[in-house]
Amino acid sequence: MSGRTSSARVLVLGGTTEGRELASACTAVPGLEVISSLAGRTSSPLLPAGEVRIGGFGGIDGLADYLRRQRIDAVVDATHPFAATMTAHAFAASAQVGVPLLVLRRPGWIEQPGDRWHRVPDLATAAELLPKLGERVFLTTGRQSIAAFAGVDACWFLSRSVEPPADPLPARLQVLLDRGPFTLAGERALLAGHRIDVLVTKDSGGSTAKLDAARELGLPVVLVDRPPVPSGADVAPTVEAALQWLRRGSAVACTPG
Repeated sequence: MSGRTSSARVLVLGGTTEGRELASACTAVPGLEVISSLAGRTSSPLLPAGEVRIGGFGGIDGLADYLRRQRIDAVVDATHPFAATMTAHAFAASAQVGVPLLVLRRPGWIEQPGDRWHRVPDLATAAELLPKLGERVFLTTGRQSIAAFAGVDACWFLSRSVEPPADPLPARLQVLLDRGPFTLAGERALLAGHRIDVLVTKDSGGSTAKLDAARELGLPVVLVDRPPVPSGADVAPTVEAALQWLRRGSAVACTPG
């Protein structure tokens, strides 16, 4: 951020728990003004503290124009680890305008003794592998990813998402509308109650409840690897580390309230 002594304006590209936590923390820091931007893909999003905008920017140039018009001093990309397009656009737009960018990414999951993980590079590979591992699938890759499994006729799917998925969908699909956080006991009961024999998820990090339940039940897990962040981007694994990055880049007083 610049060396000015007035308030510093921070744009948080949110939609995640970490994005909401960072926005809340920023509102308690004297001299920081925070604007959170949400993609608007859910009809009832959990809103962060402070100013909020909803909707896209219109690509790299649109975001760059927004940064200029709003006199943004720093951008924190706290989008989902699999929102690769938004991260790439944020990196390019920030570089175009000369605004520092931080990517806030929770660490990925680490395999534990007893896990039966099958790491795959993408959803297409996950769909191809599934029939070799089981028939009753718990699909937790998000509603926008379900189309990748539409052609897997050999499997029955239980999908979980905040809002209903759109076509195309697997022929045998049961949709569960629910929002986390989820508990180990709840996940264990869900897997057992639906006689699930394979779990598919993305390596988004965070809560391990479903992975712990799968381990306890001896189920294989198809884990889709997350896309890499742009080369050269600053990355922070926690909200506190992101706050420290903002403090280092600001000449304003940054003592938490």
